[in-house]
Amino acid sequence: MIDIEIPYEKDRKGHYRFFEILPGALSWGMVILTIALSFLNIELMVVLLLTYLLIFFVRSLGYDIRAIDGYLTMKRHIKINWDQLNEDLESGIVDFTNKERPKWHANNMARMLSFDKIYKPSEVVHVAMIATVNESEQVLRPTIESVKNSTHGAENIILVIAYEGRAGKVAQDRVEALIKEYKKDFKDALCFQHPSDIPGEIIGKGGNITYAGRQLEKYLKEKNIDSENVLVSTLDADNRPDKKYFSALTYMFCVVPNPIRCSFQPLPMFTNNIWDAPTMMRVIATGNNLYYIVQSKRAHLQRNFSAHAQSMKSLIEMDFWSVRTVVEDGHQFWRSYFRYDGDYRVYPLSIPIYQDAVLADTYFRTIRAQFIQLRRWSYGASDVAYIASKGFFHKNKIPLTDKLSKLLRTLEGHVTWAVGIYLVFGAVFLPHFFHPQNFAANQLPITVSYIQRVGLIGALASVYICLVTLPKRPARIKRRHSVIMLFQWILAPFTGFLFGSLAAFNSQTRLMFKRYLSKFDVTEKAVRLSNKKIVSTKSDPY
Repeated sequence: MIDIEIPYEKDRKGHYRFFEILPGALSWGMVILTIALSFLNIELMVVLLLTYLLIFFVRSLGYDIRAIDGYLTMKRHIKINWDQLNEDLESGIVDFTNKERPKWHANNMARMLSFDKIYKPSEVVHVAMIATVNESEQVLRPTIESVKNSTHGAENIILVIAYEGRAGKVAQDRVEALIKEYKKDFKDALCFQHPSDIPGEIIGKGGNITYAGRQLEKYLKEKNIDSENVLVSTLDADNRPDKKYFSALTYMFCVVPNPIRCSFQPLPMFTNNIWDAPTMMRVIATGNNLYYIVQSKRAHLQRNFSAHAQSMKSLIEMDFWSVRTVVEDGHQFWRSYFRYDGDYRVYPLSIPIYQDAVLADTYFRTIRAQFIQLRRWSYGASDVAYIASKGFFHKNKIPLTDKLSKLLRTLEGHVTWAVGIYLVFGAVFLPHFFHPQNFAANQLPITVSYIQRVGLIGALASVYICLVTLPKRPARIKRRHSVIMLFQWILAPFTGFLFGSLAAFNSQTRLMFKRYLSKFDVTEKAVRLSNKKIVSTKSDPY
C-alpha cells in the first residue's frame, strides 16, 4: 500500500522540490514573459494575449451557463422532501404516480439492486464534528442549533466538538458547557481536547480533527457501532448546515455505488453575516458562492473543501486527515485518491452549508484576515508536488491518463489563480505603454474592450445569481445597502487582484523558497449583535 503522508518539510528534496517550485516559476515566468515580449516582439505578444483572452471568454460563457444550471439545481434540491425519498429506500417501494418524486429517484432505486451491499437509511449514523479553537459562544451556538434543527432528526446525529487544548481553560469550559446543554438533544454529544504537544504535527485543523477522529473510533467500538455505517461531516465553528443537509446526505450515501470510497461535498455559501461584512469582503464572499455553485456542475473536478462528509471506515483506513499541512480539506481528496489507487471520487451535494464572510472588529483587521484566509486556500498549490510525487515516483495502479490530467489541471488552476486577473486586466496595456506609436499595441486595448463588453453581458447572469442567493436583508440594515450590493461588482477586478492574485503569488513564492506555511492561521470570527455591537474573539490566541 502506498504511503499517503505528505513528506515533512526537511525531507522535501529532488523531484519534490522541483514540483514545489513549478507553480511559482510558471506564474512569475508568465509575468516576466509578457513584459519581455512587450519590448522584444509586440506582434507575438498581441497574438498570445488575444488567444488567451478568447479562451478566457469561451470559458467564461461556460462558467455563466453552469452558474445558472447550478443555481436552479440548488433551488430544486432545497425543495425536495429527502426524508420521503429515504422512506422509499427503506421500504424498497416507490410511488411512481407521486409527482413530488424526482424522475431520477426511481432510477437510483433500480440501480441499487445491482450493488454488492445495500445500505438502508435507518442504518446510517451521522457525526457532526465541529472544529474550534477559541471561537465565541455566539459563533458556536448557531452552528449547533442548525445541526439540531435538521429534518433528519438530531436523535440520529452524534455531535462532536473537537477543540484545541492550547486555547486554555476558558475555551474548555465553553465547550463543555455547550456539550452538557445539548447532550439530551442528540444521539450523543462528545467533546475531545486536542493536546498541543503531539510530535510530528503542525499547528492546524488537521491535527485537531484527526485526534477527535481517533477518539471517536474508540467510542464507536465501545458502543458496538459499525464504522461502515457512520458518516462524518466535518464543520468549522461557523458552518451551519441547511436543515435538509443530513437528510440529503443520507440519501446520497445509500444510492451511490460505493459510499466507502467517496466523499460528499455540499455547497459552501458565505452568507451568514454577508450584510454586515465590508464591501470588498462581500464581493469576495459572493464570488466564492458563485464559484462553488459552478463547481457543483463539474463533477469530475470536485474536490473536498471546508465542510465535507466521508465514511468513518475510509477515514480509519487512511488514518483520518493529514496533520502535516494547513490545507487538510483539499489535501484529503488526494490522500483518498492515492490510498485507493484512483478508485475514489467526490460527489457534489447541491445543499448549502452556510458560512461566515470574513469579518473582524476593525476594517484593517478584516482586510488582513481576508488576505490570510485566501493565502491559506491558495496554498493548495503545495498539492502539485504531492500529486506528482505519489503519482509518478511511487508505485500505484492509477491509469497514466487519469493522474496526468489531474496533475495538469491542478497546476493550471493554481497558475491561473495567480496570473489570470493580470493577463485579462493588466498585461493588455503593456505593449501600448512601452510602444505608444505602434499600431498593434494601440489596437490591443480596444479589441480587448470589445471582448470584455460581450463577456459582461454573460457576467450579468452570474451577478444576478449572486444577488438572489443572498439571505433576506435584516431590519437593522438600511435599504441603500441593497443598491450597494448591486454596484459593488465594480470592485471585482480590484478584489480579485488584491486578494486572489496576490495571495496566490504569496503562496507559490513561499513554496519556491521553502518558506512553508507551518501553522494554520485561524480566521478571526466576529458577530454583529442586534444592537450593532461587534463581538469578536481572536480565533487563535497563540
